[in-house]
Amino acid sequence: MEQKFDFKDITIIPESISSINSRSEINVKDENNKLPIIVSPMDTVIDYDNQEIFTKNNLVVCLPRGVKSVDTNSFFSLSLDEFEWYLELLPEKTEPKNILVDIANGHMEKIHTLSKRFIEMRPTDSHKLMVGNIANPETFKRFCEIGVDYVRVGIGGGSGCLTSANTGVHYPMASLISECFWIKQLSNYTTNIVADGGFRNYDDIIKAIMLGADYVMLGGLLNQTLESCSQTKLFKKIPISYKTSVKIWDKCPYLRKHMYKNFRGMSTKEVQRKWNRPVLKTSEGISKFNKVEYKLSSWVENFEDYLKSAMSYTNSRTLSEFRESQYVFITENALKRFSK
Repeated sequence: MEQKFDFKDITIIPESISSINSRSEINVKDENNKLPIIVSPMDTVIDYDNQEIFTKNNLVVCLPRGVKSVDTNSFFSLSLDEFEWYLELLPEKTEPKNILVDIANGHMEKIHTLSKRFIEMRPTDSHKLMVGNIANPETFKRFCEIGVDYVRVGIGGGSGCLTSANTGVHYPMASLISECFWIKQLSNYTTNIVADGGFRNYDDIIKAIMLGADYVMLGGLLNQTLESCSQTKLFKKIPISYKTSVKIWDKCPYLRKHMYKNFRGMSTKEVQRKWNRPVLKTSEGISKFNKVEYKLSSWVENFEDYLKSAMSYTNSRTLSEFRESQYVFITENALKRFSK
């Protein structure tokens, strides 16, 4: 069997000579002036009240189920049953335009059938569909063939997810992205690859984009921003308001290390209770505390700078050019040399 790989197994090779003299020559945004980052539809990351903060920082927004959007370009999440009901009204429906079918197992025949129906029925091409999650390149190909706009790739890698740990179902993310991108390029498909789950640092995200991801979906990393919707707690116990947390962050830096946010996967029993499910299923997620690490604007600024820096090394002025970059496999000792 061919071995598969993850982000820490590779490094990006610089171009022999780069003609880029300044990061200002580099464009890291899409046609809608958005960064290649999608906010995960998690209720400890984003809600109705804070979604505008993410859109103003040029991130694509996916809202959790039941949360109304203040921006028509955001993705509105539906369960599989809700998506089926939505299709009954689609010929007369103009809003919401962007739909995310938010389910764990995107390999089910029903989601493929309903997605095909959506593509055939949608009122305009501006109505976009995102589906997933999937962990098989051939499944990605099947969605490409019917014209789905975005596919979330990755199962079990998220910091709030226990699926792979308990079921053994997984496909190493770097290989998954690379193979989906190869399929996309080979047949000139237009479906966007959304890499979802398990990103722990800027370099993971940048490598995912280099390998072919059009967007990277983030949950845990954005939960650690001061602006995420999960209430901030001092010493994991004392709830404080958003205004108070900002004051502490700006004026009492010695207290920053004691600020925490609750973070949970969306298949936890906590979320099932929130959705008023009569029967609670076995949890495939965890609930934990994350330390507040940064303001959203600071994280976004750093990400944009690091991405531009990587692109300057590889002589890439656009994200499309960056996806043509080369990489090499490395040993564990090579990783230890620079891993901090």
